[in-house]
Amino acid sequence: MQSIARNPLLETKSALRANLLATREAQGVRADQGARGEALARRLMEVVARYPKASCIGFYWPVAGEFDARDVLTVWLALDASRKAALPVVVAPRAPLIFHAWQPGAAMKKGRYGIPVPAEERVVVPDLLVIPCVGFDADRYRLGYGGGYYDRTLAGWPGGLTPATIGVAF
Repeated sequence: MQSIARNPLLETKSALRANLLATREAQGVRADQGARGEALARRLMEVVARYPKASCIGFYWPVAGEFDARDVLTVWLALDASRKAALPVVVAPRAPLIFHAWQPGAAMKKGRYGIPVPAEERVVVPDLLVIPCVGFDADRYRLGYGGGYYDRTLAGWPGGLTPATIGVAF
């Protein structure tokens, strides 16, 4: 029988991820309420404003206590009718994400993993991404959920130039 080599870095990341998710859940942070959510919304608006040339922002549908960026995107869209927003769609396990256009009030359907996606399957390519994080460190390295979807997506970005990214976490 062959032994499997252990990777301490992966074990540490897994433990950190589990700890951060448990802490977020224990705090009872809800995306639609609270001073922390309001402060994060203001901060996200400030950061998005640093990208005045952005015409399409890809963001995420909130799950499991994540910050809900939909109100921020709704305001951003209302400021300029030419702007677009988009949500990620998992087309297959371990495949890069694609993005479907989204607007407030858009019809939604259940996507892979039960996460809502736009019912209209109009593919767009964002030039700015708002990405959910479980956490991040002082050097701004993102700790995600461990599936690698955003890593694969950014590595194979259309045109070879990756978009600016904004990581969001409580």
